[in-house]
Amino acid sequence: MSQTAIVILNWNGLHYLERFLPVLLRRSYYPGAFVVVADNGSTDGSIAWLKEKHPKVGLIELGENYGYTGGYNKALAQIEADYYILLNSDVEVTDGWLAPLVSGMDANQEIGICMPKIRSHFEKKYFEYAGACGGFIDIFGYPFCRGRILSNIETDGNQYDHDREIFWASGTCMMIRSELYHSLGGLDERFFAHMEEIDLCWRAKLAGHKVWIFTGSVIYHVGGGTLPNNSPKKLYLNYRNNLLMMYKNLPMYRLHITLFVRMTLDGLSGLVYLAQGKLRFVESVFKAHIDFYKMVLSTKRDNTKKRRVSCIYRGSIVLSFFLSLRKLRFIDIEEYISR
Repeated sequence: MSQTAIVILNWNGLHYLERFLPVLLRRSYYPGAFVVVADNGSTDGSIAWLKEKHPKVGLIELGENYGYTGGYNKALAQIEADYYILLNSDVEVTDGWLAPLVSGMDANQEIGICMPKIRSHFEKKYFEYAGACGGFIDIFGYPFCRGRILSNIETDGNQYDHDREIFWASGTCMMIRSELYHSLGGLDERFFAHMEEIDLCWRAKLAGHKVWIFTGSVIYHVGGGTLPNNSPKKLYLNYRNNLLMMYKNLPMYRLHITLFVRMTLDGLSGLVYLAQGKLRFVESVFKAHIDFYKMVLSTKRDNTKKRRVSCIYRGSIVLSFFLSLRKLRFIDIEEYISR
């Protein structure tokens, strides 16, 4: 029987734990499954509440905020299980959500990582921004999802209710084989937060594993609990980490031209922010590029031959989005996704 550790990384998220942890415990009864909360140095009473209200839930006290990446790496190093599920604290799970994930992984040893379908907690007919129905990237590294392309979020009319291989699984709820997690060295702690799950999935694919979505599993995500979408810091992390992710994982023959085009596009977006008077966003783009260069100078790239990976859109998702007058859906471009 497989052992599945459902691990919530908490940082000052008492209001989410109070709201969603009891639901998780009620709806996650499955042979071999158990819940652990890893606390990233919270100061809001989270630990005291857990000890009083849910003393049987596993608790790892990390003592300080190591971010998403460092927090999970330190927590999972202390947990023995066949599978890890990295689950955000602001998630409402549904009845039966766990079975499709575990059975899907049990049935196919080629699958190293998987995710459920993610809908919005606020508008439950809609997909949720951070993952929707499975993640993909385009040739310039821009991420998008089945059910969410840039700002266009679709209603879930069961149009994507078939399990399939994807490029990346959302860190909102990601299931990974523990052996694979540790063999890859876990999450890259230089990312701190944002894009780290895409990097992990890319590295898993390069190692010969598949990433899948099992749509029979459904969760609802609040989203934006740590950094809102209009945060200059979130923008900085997304720009910097996306460049770092491509630098690490692209094959050499594509590396330099892809980075050149992507950084040019970043610069153009900075000019748009400047025209809009969003000076802190301009600063975020500039700082992201500077810090990326610093990372490159201190990082030795693995130049071993990179294998071809699937589920990349063979075009620019940004260009396609604006040419479609912002009505682009995944179904419109599915035939152009590499296999």
